Amino acid sequence: MAENEPRAYRRLLLQQRAEAERFYSPAEPHLCLRARPAGAVKEPLFINICSWKRVPAPKAPTDPTPVSAGLLEEVSGEGGLYSVIDIAYNPDVLQRGEENPEKREHLIHLTLKFVEEQYNLILSDLYTTESFKLKGSLETMQQRLRGRQMPTLNLSQNTKKELTLDRLLHTMEAEDCRNAPVLLKEESITESKVHLIEEITSTEMPEKLSTPIYKLITVKDANSKPFKIELQIELPKVSSVSECDLRISKDDVIIEVPEKYKLQLELPEFVDEEAATAVFNKGKRVLFITLPVAKPDP
Repeated sequence: MAENEPRAYRRLLLQQRAEAERFYSPAEPHLCLRARPAGAVKEPLFINICSWKRVPAPKAPTDPTPVSAGLLEEVSGEGGLYSVIDIAYNPDVLQRGEENPEKREHLIHLTLKFVEEQYNLILSDLYTTESFKLKGSLETMQQRLRGRQMPTLNLSQNTKKELTLDRLLHTMEAEDCRNAPVLLKEESITESKVHLIEEITSTEMPEKLSTPIYKLITVKDANSKPFKIELQIELPKVSSVSECDLRISKDDVIIEVPEKYKLQLELPEFVDEEAATAVFNKGKRVLFITLPVAKPDP
């Protein structure tokens, strides 16, 4: 692709770089709420509403609004015990709320309902907007959001799982993206019979993945010594290389396409994984991987 379509290749690399920057950007504090738990719970509950580029923005105003949730944590502070939860939205979602007080109030209401359903709490309709933007330390908040193993949510009933990040074609370094999206439903707050939040299928119960058809060839030189391995993998359900997660080590290859394929192969020769290259033929929907055989140690 780099030789045949240099402009398209450059656009792809720029797109992947922007996607990687979005994925690794840290969450930032935006607004802190003090909620009032009902019942026997006495300690206050602080909800840190955060801005995080890693959370995708809705593609259209009527689309679901993705939200990422951290763990509920009980903290012992100077004023006694309190609980804290971190909820992250895309910066564009929060910006629209700042520009429109009604949308801001609606988003806060849905956030409170989400916290109630997700963490099995009962909250009062009354809440307080704190003068500070974050309860606790910035580092702790970011760790809670990044370490969250439960799904990330979206605001609708038409839920869609997020694909993994784009992988660079010639740098096969795998990324681990375990958080799946959750949807918050943009409904009128007066429709109490409608569920405001719907969680997608848990990542702990994945569907069985298919093993793709592949062909592995060891290419030898004039002296009948292997010098490279060529691997062709047929991926008829894949339309873009961005769906693929490819990992190469010196003795094996693993490729995963979420909800579609998984293949793990032991290689017949040790290879130089840093010199490996991969090209996805979009027309044939075949992934071509070239693996130079590692030179023996002197």
